[in-house]
Amino acid sequence: MADGLRPAGTFSEPEQWRFDWELTYSKDEWLTLLPTQGALVKLRPDKLAEKLAAVGRVIDRMGGSFSLPYATVAVAAVRIDAG
Repeated sequence: MADGLRPAGTFSEPEQWRFDWELTYSKDEWLTLLPTQGALVKLRPDKLAEKLAAVGRVIDRMGGSFSLPYATVAVAAVRIDAG
């Protein structure tokens, strides 16, 4: 990400930080979030209900929850005055 600022020539050397973290979702939390993502937002209500039911069954077989790893990346640079 920092590489995107360098070619502009108008920023100081970028600093980059990465934070790895994990979040555990219950079945209900995931099934609430899932319809807001990707191709699921375009499904008809009956098809969406089928998909959510199938995913819910899988999560139940996993014990009712699961953990998902995430990474957050931050990039900061100071704009260099062109004048």
